[in-house]
Amino acid sequence: MLSTERPDRFFAFDRPVLAPAGGRVVSVHEGEADHDARRSRLALLSYALTQAQRARGGPGALAGDHVVIERDEGAYVLLAHLRAGSIGVEMGERVAVGDEVGRCGNSGNSTQPHVHVQVMDSPGPLTARGLPLSFRNYRVWPRAGGAPVAVGLGIPDEGDVVEPL
Repeated sequence: MLSTERPDRFFAFDRPVLAPAGGRVVSVHEGEADHDARRSRLALLSYALTQAQRARGGPGALAGDHVVIERDEGAYVLLAHLRAGSIGVEMGERVAVGDEVGRCGNSGNSTQPHVHVQVMDSPGPLTARGLPLSFRNYRVWPRAGGAPVAVGLGIPDEGDVVEPL
C-alpha cells in the first residue's frame, strides 16, 4: 500500500513565503497542482521511479509553482514548490526583503510541503549554476519540541523548520 498524506497535515503547508532579498521578479510559473505527500518507503520508491518522467516535463514539473527574483546585488533567487494558486507577485514587480511572494506548498517534484530556495548565476533553474548562500536572523524549531532557537547567521540543516525573526 502506498502511504500518502494530505499536504495540509504538514506544519509548513500554506505558511507565507517571504522574499529573502530585494529585487525584481523575472519569472513566475503557476498552474502546477499540490499533491499528496509521500513519506513511506513504498511511496518514495514509486516517486523515484517516475523521476525521469517529471524531469522531461521541464522547470514547472520540477519546481512546481515558483518565482525567480533578480537580486538588486546581482544573482537570482528561485523559490519553488509554492502552493497552487498562492503566488501574489507578477513578472517585473519589485519586491523588498520580507514581502510575501506566495505560500508554502507541495507542487512539482516534492515529497512533502517545503520551500526550495536556490541562488543562481542566471534566471533559468535548469541551466544556471548554483551560488553559495547563508541566512540571517532566523529561528529553528527543535525536532524534539520546545522553544525555537535564534540564529544570527548560518545555514539550516536539512529538515529544519525555520522562520524569520
